Amino acid sequence: MTGMTIAGLAREGDVGVETIRYYQRRGLLDTPDRPINSGSGGGIRRYGPEDVRRLRFIRSAQGAGFTLEQIGELLALDATDDRARARELASERITVLDAKIEELERVRASLRHLAHECGNGSAGPCPILAAFDHA
Repeated sequence: MTGMTIAGLAREGDVGVETIRYYQRRGLLDTPDRPINSGSGGGIRRYGPEDVRRLRFIRSAQGAGFTLEQIGELLALDATDDRARARELASERITVLDAKIEELERVRASLRHLAHECGNGSAGPCPILAAFDHA
């Protein structure tokens, strides 16, 4: 018998078995058929290198911030030559990331200011604690 079990696939992708099943329900990963003539309980489904590749693709795309819906579209585009749509999805993601970066830079500047104010030795409540108390 060749291939790996769902547990082996999960290990290869550094995810849990339930994550594999969730991706299967979402249509991102195929669910292999059970082998025929393999006893009373049915055979154990086996996964191969293409399943590992696809799982790693999903995890990498998630790491880049793509939604599962977008990942499904990217996977579908993998079978076509529609680079324009793939580029469009990436550009949309970049726009979202740029907005998050701007927000994080504002938060960092605010925290730097509060940390400086907290350390300047002035009397009264700590500016950091006061800022969070009024937020």
